[in-house]
Amino acid sequence: MLIDFVGSLATGFGLMGIVLLVNRLILRNRIDRWIYPATVAFGMVAFTIWAEYTWPSRTITAQPQLALASENGEAVFYRPWTFIWPQVTRMTAINLAETRTHPDQPGMVMTQVVFIGRWEPTRGVVVIYDCVNNARADVVEGVAMNADGTLEGAEWFPLDADNPVLRTACAAVEEGNDGRASGA
Repeated sequence: MLIDFVGSLATGFGLMGIVLLVNRLILRNRIDRWIYPATVAFGMVAFTIWAEYTWPSRTITAQPQLALASENGEAVFYRPWTFIWPQVTRMTAINLAETRTHPDQPGMVMTQVVFIGRWEPTRGVVVIYDCVNNARADVVEGVAMNADGTLEGAEWFPLDADNPVLRTACAAVEEGNDGRASGA
């Protein structure tokens, strides 16, 4: 948050400096002085809106091991423009560096699902997806993987075939992830 605050201040005062130079050098002081604080305010608001709307792409770009699976937008009354263009506040991604398959169970994918929220700590959970039967099992205490890749003690949850996280995890293995999705 501190970086965004400093960035908005720098944008506001930088824009004011440009307007000041244009007013003094080109326009010969024809614009009233009220333009300077208005320019700072406009620059700060513009930077804040830009930062809020671009953080998902900047976050995923900064972490190339993540494959974006889904985004959740949110509209709030104190940002009326979000009713037209909802703002992404949460994302779900697959950690490609932690995606694996077992040689005896090629239809199953073990991966780390990463939950990223704006102004929230990033969380990750290990999940196994059954790409053939469209199901998910969370790897929690009491779940064990046998030598043949089957699970003991896992609770399987059925998923829709078009579930974005399931599709992203299965596609990551199908594409090969540059050799990362090899047997574990």
